Order: sequence, then C-alpha cells, then structure tokens
Amino acid sequence: KDTKGWHTDGTNQWVVENGILRSKHSGANLISDKTFTDFKLHIEFRYQQGSNSGVYLRGRYETQIIDTKSGEPEPLANQFSAIYGFLQPNKMMAKDPGQWQSYDITLVGRTVTVVANGRKVICDAIIPGITGGAINSKEGEPGPVFIQGDHGPIDYRNIVITPAK
Repeated sequence: KDTKGWHTDGTNQWVVENGILRSKHSGANLISDKTFTDFKLHIEFRYQQGSNSGVYLRGRYETQIIDTKSGEPEPLANQFSAIYGFLQPNKMMAKDPGQWQSYDITLVGRTVTVVANGRKVICDAIIPGITGGAINSKEGEPGPVFIQGDHGPIDYRNIVITPAK
C-alpha cells in the first residue's frame, strides 16, 4: 500500500501505484526497517527489457533479477535466480520481460533454496560468502531485505516474509 517500514540509501524514486511498488528509473535501493534471521520470502517482480535488479537476503546475499533472455550474456552465476557470483540455477526459469515472475526463497543460516516461477532452481545450497553490494559482512547477524533500485526500472508486488522453521 505504501513504503512505510522501508527506507532508501539515497534519493527516493520508489512509489506505490495500485498495489505495485515501482522504481521507474535507476536510483536508490530500498531497505526494510526490520531485520531478519532465518526466513521464507515470497516476492513477485516485473522488469522491462534489458533491466536488472536483485533482492538481498539479510542485506548480504543477492538473488539476481535480470533480463536473461534479451540482455547481455552473463556467467551462469550472475543470471536470473542465481545467488550473484556464487550459486547458479539448475534450470533457467526466466520469463520474457514485462511478465510477472516470482521467487520463493528460504534462507536458514547460510543455506538457501530458491524457487523461481514455481521451479526449485537452487536446493539447500550453502552460500560461501557475501555478494558484492552487501550492506556489511556481519553474516551471523540479522539483516534487512534490500531491493536493488540502481539498475533500471523494476516493479514488485506481493512481498511476504515469514520466519523459517
């Protein structure tokens, strides 16, 4: 409904329109005020052709969101649904730009499972360290959900985070 409970790390370009959280152009990253330890995250997103974003888990591990289909070729560990630079998906589940897509991510300690558009693409894998752009290197501490807003237009909706058991 609004951006209450979130803050930015620069000049805020994020708006909410009809239940959709939008960054219409490159700008600040959006960071949750709350911090989390072990959790399950459901998040839906839509990008334009050539756009790029990411969701940082605890502010330290980026789950990549990128137009893999029409963007520049990237190493597999930097593609859609990868834990950027470390863990590549076992299958490419990216849809075409302009379509709504989803991630269901479970993070317990440094063990992550990523379900992209209904298919498990990373299963109980250990993240070996923080990814570039992390807020800090304090991996044992709770951290925020951090949404990249500095790489082009991106829309989000239906962001739900619950404790992992």
